[in-house]
Amino acid sequence: MPEGPNPVAALERLGPFFAVLGYPPTAPPGPPWRPMRELVDDPAALADRVARVRVALATAAGREAGEVEERVAVSVAQLGLVARLVAPALALAVGTGAVVSLSLSRLYWEPTLGGPFPLALPNPAPVSPRPAELAGEFRRAVLDAAVRDLVVAAGRWPLSVRIRWGNVASALGGAAGMLAAGRPELAGTTRTLLSALLRAEPLRGAASLDGAGRLHRRSCCLIYRTAGAARPENLCGDCVLAARP
Repeated sequence: MPEGPNPVAALERLGPFFAVLGYPPTAPPGPPWRPMRELVDDPAALADRVARVRVALATAAGREAGEVEERVAVSVAQLGLVARLVAPALALAVGTGAVVSLSLSRLYWEPTLGGPFPLALPNPAPVSPRPAELAGEFRRAVLDAAVRDLVVAAGRWPLSVRIRWGNVASALGGAAGMLAAGRPELAGTTRTLLSALLRAEPLRGAASLDGAGRLHRRSCCLIYRTAGAARPENLCGDCVLAARP
């Protein structure tokens, strides 16, 4: 991802989880784009997302929607939302040193299911890489902004805060893995940043990295509880349960 006047445009080369529409901060996109702030300002918006994820999980497992626990759908919905946000933010941070401010009031989306939903964010101002400050800036501008808002919003349901922040760690680990695979020359920087984020709040204790740089979370997103005839085994690769007999 070369540095340039519009680093956001280069994210598309990394794949659909990283691709975003970058817009001038003073000119946000209009319809059909919707402000992601609706997920915290309007309880019905997040509830609708959870309900749709619940149906999708049930369909994939060959079950009825009512057979999937609502808190499982909440966890998977929150994980999906966070994963979509942190992937481009992580790629920008390690690729250019630019940390984009992820405020839900400045993010726009089209709430599709079945893959990475369309996401629009403001073009970040060009900056010079500052490795020693990168983790702190990322924590402030990403984790303590839109990501924390979504973690709090998912707390409207009986889903533990440990699982919610574990989902964030898992989302970062997934993005880091895809980024390292697509840009091997950034693997070291990516691992350094991820490791620094996991050592401090709010992610301290949520996950760890093994010697190969693979993330292992210390909680579970609960998707295994959707297992049915169509999906008898349903554990994520980073799940705490995957290490158990």
